[in-house]
Amino acid sequence: MKVEVTLDCRDLGRLAAFWGAVLGCHVPPPHADGKYVTLAPASGPVLTLQQVPEAKAGKNRMHLDLLVSDLNAEAIRLESLGARRLAPSFTEMYGQRWLILADPEGNEFCLAHDPA
Repeated sequence: MKVEVTLDCRDLGRLAAFWGAVLGCHVPPPHADGKYVTLAPASGPVLTLQQVPEAKAGKNRMHLDLLVSDLNAEAIRLESLGARRLAPSFTEMYGQRWLILADPEGNEFCLAHDPA
């Protein structure tokens, strides 16, 4: 079984460019109907962006965790791409350290230290 994650968005081009840069992968043109872009990073699940008419409302029920070795450097990089912090500082709990961020449309995700 493979896992593919789908994220709803209003501005398909903007979010495809953001997530493509975050994940370090090529951003292909939208699928034939113009409503989907599929990003295939070198590791991890495929991320499909799906254009929808409505804006995000409320907290995500599921979110992405991006595991990295250098939290500070990656936080700076992601913020330069358009992410914004939803928490002012890193949280530490259960032996893990992470930062809560949002993409340009407000979809929450976490940047966490990779214990590997």
